Amino acid sequence: MTCYFHLGTMIWVFFVLQFMFHMAGGCIVEERIALMRIRSLWVEANSKVPASWGRSDECCTWERVTCNNSTRVLGLNLDSMYQPKDGTFVPIGGPCWNLDLTIFCSFHELQLLDLHCNSACLQNFDGLQGLSKLRYLNISYNRLNGNNILKSLGKLASLEVINFEQIGLSGALQNIDFRNLENLQDLRLGFNEINGSIPASLFELPCLEYLDLSYNLLQGHIRNIDLSRNLKNLRELHLGTNQLNGSIPASLFELPRLEYLDLSRNLLQGHIQKMDLTGTLKNLRKLHLGSNRLNGSIPMSLFELPRLKYLDLSGNLLQGHIPIIPSSNLSLWLQTLKLTANSLNGKFDFFWLRNCAMLKEVDLSGNAELAIDVKFLTSATSFQLRALMLSGCNLDNTIISGPNLFGTQRHLQFLDLSNNNFAGSLPNWMFTNEAPLLYLGLANNSLVGSLDMMWKQRSNLQMINISMNYFTGQLPTGISSVFPNLTVLDASYNNISGNLPPSLCNINNLEFVDLSNNKLIGEVPACLFTDCWLLEFLRLSNNNLGGPILGRVNNYLSIVGVAIYLDRNHFEGPLPNNLSGDVSILDFHDNKLSGELDVSFWNISSLELLNVASNSLTGQIYPTICKLTSLNYLDVSDNEFEGSMPNCSSKLPLYFLNMSSNTLSGFPSYFFYSSSVAYLDLSYNQFVGSLDWIKHLDHIKLLLLGTNMFEGRIPEDVCHLQYLDIIDLSHNRLSGSLPPCIGDISFGYLKNNDYDFWSMFYDMAFDVGLPDMNSDDPSFSYDGYYILQGFTFYTKGNLYAYSRGFFNLMSGIDLSANMLSGEIPWELGNLSHVKSLNLSHNSFTGQIPATFANMTAIESLDLSHNELSGPIPWQLTQMSSLEVFSVAYNNLSGCIPNSGQFSSFNMESYLGNTNLHNLSQGNRCSPMPGPVGVEDAGEVSDDPVLYVISAASFVLAFWATVVLLFCHSFGQRVVLQL
Repeated sequence: MTCYFHLGTMIWVFFVLQFMFHMAGGCIVEERIALMRIRSLWVEANSKVPASWGRSDECCTWERVTCNNSTRVLGLNLDSMYQPKDGTFVPIGGPCWNLDLTIFCSFHELQLLDLHCNSACLQNFDGLQGLSKLRYLNISYNRLNGNNILKSLGKLASLEVINFEQIGLSGALQNIDFRNLENLQDLRLGFNEINGSIPASLFELPCLEYLDLSYNLLQGHIRNIDLSRNLKNLRELHLGTNQLNGSIPASLFELPRLEYLDLSRNLLQGHIQKMDLTGTLKNLRKLHLGSNRLNGSIPMSLFELPRLKYLDLSGNLLQGHIPIIPSSNLSLWLQTLKLTANSLNGKFDFFWLRNCAMLKEVDLSGNAELAIDVKFLTSATSFQLRALMLSGCNLDNTIISGPNLFGTQRHLQFLDLSNNNFAGSLPNWMFTNEAPLLYLGLANNSLVGSLDMMWKQRSNLQMINISMNYFTGQLPTGISSVFPNLTVLDASYNNISGNLPPSLCNINNLEFVDLSNNKLIGEVPACLFTDCWLLEFLRLSNNNLGGPILGRVNNYLSIVGVAIYLDRNHFEGPLPNNLSGDVSILDFHDNKLSGELDVSFWNISSLELLNVASNSLTGQIYPTICKLTSLNYLDVSDNEFEGSMPNCSSKLPLYFLNMSSNTLSGFPSYFFYSSSVAYLDLSYNQFVGSLDWIKHLDHIKLLLLGTNMFEGRIPEDVCHLQYLDIIDLSHNRLSGSLPPCIGDISFGYLKNNDYDFWSMFYDMAFDVGLPDMNSDDPSFSYDGYYILQGFTFYTKGNLYAYSRGFFNLMSGIDLSANMLSGEIPWELGNLSHVKSLNLSHNSFTGQIPATFANMTAIESLDLSHNELSGPIPWQLTQMSSLEVFSVAYNNLSGCIPNSGQFSSFNMESYLGNTNLHNLSQGNRCSPMPGPVGVEDAGEVSDDPVLYVISAASFVLAFWATVVLLFCHSFGQRVVLQL
């Protein structure tokens, strides 16, 4: 909407209002009306408004309003003005209210408009086009309706600052010409969904000083144009967290005023340019190239940039040594050095950094071949580090106990020595020096001994990770006094014994506790589940804990944790009848729980995973389980449940469902009819009926229905399950012939093209230290997966248990112990990715298809206990992966092949076939029949020996004729007569 007023109307309004309102100290009436309309919009959105708005006619004195000498509004600072009256916190990206931007077109002299952080849905951006004098525009952290707003910016040629961060922008920038914004100095489009490549016009803005396109979906190369001429004033360039590829253009290192360059978290590759950077980038202070695919060596010139404060090359493919030597002319401003997760080698001595007096953080973690020397003791070092991260480096084992650099660092707050295979006990220097440690990481070493030395008051310590060692002892009874500010405690995989101290509940900031895989005993204090309001993650798995599950509490329990793991302990008794909270994961498997699974009064709609497997729970699966509408993973296997399954009115979003090893019965209900299910295990129950319902399982990968009472034919709908990897229908009452189309299923082939249903991803980030938006302190997070239990599958003559890791290596079909009949379809030979096929204990007739030779991945083939006849096709000797083979107890005849893998099979594979003969025992066998017909053989070729003999006979006959005709006298006469 274009903003204008007819000239006559404006003159008439001006003269009339001049007599009605005195404007001394006031403002233009049109602008005051617009301001009151703005006020009403905020009020209608149920927001508080500044008290001064509307209190007087002098709107230039109102809060957040700036006027010029003629009382025209120049600036509106309305940022973060939306504040709900009820005090409700509105998160970024949450619900928004409508704000029509045409309301601002009354302010013709407006130069500054700041609307950021108002939770508004911005509409009609074109309404700002009439603000020709606008220089500053910030609408960040709102939500934009419409994506063509950037095309309208060209009419706002006076703009110097544009901030459109996190407003929901999407689409490409290629068709937008930014050259009309010749006055633009600051452009921020980060945290959106902009895709495509970066247009060249963005690099042709002569006044541009700050450009931020980070956290988008940008692709393609960074254009290698003459940036030093077009962007000679650029100070900061933020292109991190996109999908940019190609090499880093040399022109980026020729920007004379560049101070900050961030290209991190992209797909950039190639070498870092080897050039003299000290002259062209003499002002560079921060260089972030981490999390790319850069390779080669690190150029020495990077460390000699005269004003460099921050250098991050972590998460690349860099090799070679760190190019620092005692005589290096390092930047004296250097504060942060991050070379994490590369393939650096050689030696690195901290003595070489002795003159970097401002050095605060060094992170060399994840360079296993990098030999790091920290032994020097002198006071020659001028730096005092705040963070030293050396996880997974080649550190000398003796430094854990001997004098070293660590003892000289009195300001050290972050220390990570994990993954170094250190042995011995905890060093004295770690707890006797003056360092105010906030984070201590010693995980995955071989440290032993008691933790008593550690239980001294450390009021600063916020994160402790001593997991995967051999520590012994007990947790102190007064642990809240020892670590009053603890946020993370990870002591898993040790030998810690004793009881859990109730004083854990008195640590107010506790968010993450992992004490799994220890030797803890006793009951869990109930306050851990009810009083620790910040606790998100509690894992106590695989200990000797007992008593009631979730502690001794009343019937009503409001859980405060998000993920609770109490599996593999000795908890007993019933589950609580009343549960509430925002919990996502409840894992109680492998305990001694009893009673019923009654979730009638569970108010935990956020629950995504429930695992109560391997307990002694009884009764039915009640329909109230349908109220868990967020449930993705449900495992109730190996209990004593009985009865039929509930019929939910709506489908649950299940990925993983395991109900095996119970006594459930009846016909499978609507509960299973979910296209999202990838893992379904109903084996070892008493389900009945046909299998027609499996047609609803569009994404099924693992289907285990064995040992039930299913009956009828195998429906052809099974052939449409194209993601199937493993199917077990064994030990049922299935009858009829086998659908030939099963050979069209791509068993195992699509394994890597689908989601991983075996695990639930969780990502927990923790702030350590005082919040500081400008801080470069290390960030810590626990990224992990909830790994589900594996499955069992009968193959190679045995029942095997497969874990998640082996699932990707397995694909198979088990239809054994049914009443299937007819001939085995030759189309099964198309299953080139199947590793196990079991058709035993059925009533199949006819011959073994020679096409089975095309099953190149097959490892186990069991056709025993059927009524098969004819010979064993010689083509099966080409199955090079075959390890287990059985055709016992059939009506086969002819010779037993003794070449290829068949030479390794014993006679048990052929028992019960009276007409089969073993060549190795000298029995005479009738000649093998010729190649089988097309209907049986499919694509199998003829006998190659026959071809060789025929060809040789033809050649011999040809040359014999030639000799006869030209060499023998009779032949010569015949030729003359012709």
